[in-house]
Amino acid sequence: MLRKMDDKQRKRIKRKFHIRRRLFGTPERPRMTVFRSNCNLYAQVIDDSVGKTLAAISTREKEFAGLKPNKEGAEKLGEAMGQRLKEKNITTVVFDRNGYLYHGVVKALADGTRKAGIEF
Repeated sequence: MLRKMDDKQRKRIKRKFHIRRRLFGTPERPRMTVFRSNCNLYAQVIDDSVGKTLAAISTREKEFAGLKPNKEGAEKLGEAMGQRLKEKNITTVVFDRNGYLYHGVVKALADGTRKAGIEF
């Protein structure tokens, strides 16, 4: 799997596996993971004990279709994710940056979620 990827992708996948060895989402504190592509942003909250996605959000949804995968769009998406989590009575999560650096868009998404009242 790692042979056909370029070096940048290979390094991200290695970081991702290194991080995932330690992170585990529980029903009390599920794991919030982020994926970013060139065109879209995705975030989901997962309970790893049963392998179930509790909430998900992306810029591909109709209400967020106008958002770009930049800092401003990520912050708005994070705030909306925080509101969805509050509706499901989830107040704390474990943040999984999915091998990306905690900088720029990933940081903006996390800050938006914190602004909505979710603790990391």
